[in-house]
Amino acid sequence: MPTALRSGRPGSRGEPEKTRAAILKAALEEFSHEGVAGARTDEIARRAGVNKALLYYYFKDKEGLYGAVLEQVFSGLSERVLEVLAHRELPPRQRLLRYVEAHYDYIASAPVYPRLVQREFMRSAGRVLSPVASRILERYAKPIYLTLGDLIREGIETGDFRKVNPEQTITSILGTIIFYFISLPAQQAMNLGDPISPARIGERRTAVLDFVSAGLFAPGR
Repeated sequence: MPTALRSGRPGSRGEPEKTRAAILKAALEEFSHEGVAGARTDEIARRAGVNKALLYYYFKDKEGLYGAVLEQVFSGLSERVLEVLAHRELPPRQRLLRYVEAHYDYIASAPVYPRLVQREFMRSAGRVLSPVASRILERYAKPIYLTLGDLIREGIETGDFRKVNPEQTITSILGTIIFYFISLPAQQAMNLGDPISPARIGERRTAVLDFVSAGLFAPGR
């Protein structure tokens, strides 16, 4: 057996989970900063500490690697928030706020996530999404969207939420959660200090929950 296959060294075929994770982490950084067209596989391999040939061993090509990165981001979000939304024993207000917390915390754990997704949307230039993005959104994002819509309609029926357009409300909630992380350079320019320091992230989290509550919750409940 070749040494690389039996050694279990990170960066070899002998430790596939660690190697694949290292490649995906490096690719996330490269794609989020450079986009698909500008991303260089040489740089991804260097960041991951692997031989470039291993990128093509684990992933067919650069587009395949990009698709795997997108899927990792959206599958992680889906797992996190759908688990929260599944607690139907909780009242609509509590369920919604737990969703907002889970979504916000997921992005705060890796602020490059929204930058990567923004680049994908810009890549489509307002036209149809790429096939890989369409497939991933259909599989992971759409169930979240539909579940949120049902939750908002439920809250309207129980009187917990104001009578709003559920689809427009979802867009507003997503924007409130995500925009801060997309605009980090502007946040740093307009405010002193580090916009992703624990204190600033915590302040923003509180503000997001307050804004969503003020905008959606029916008064007097």
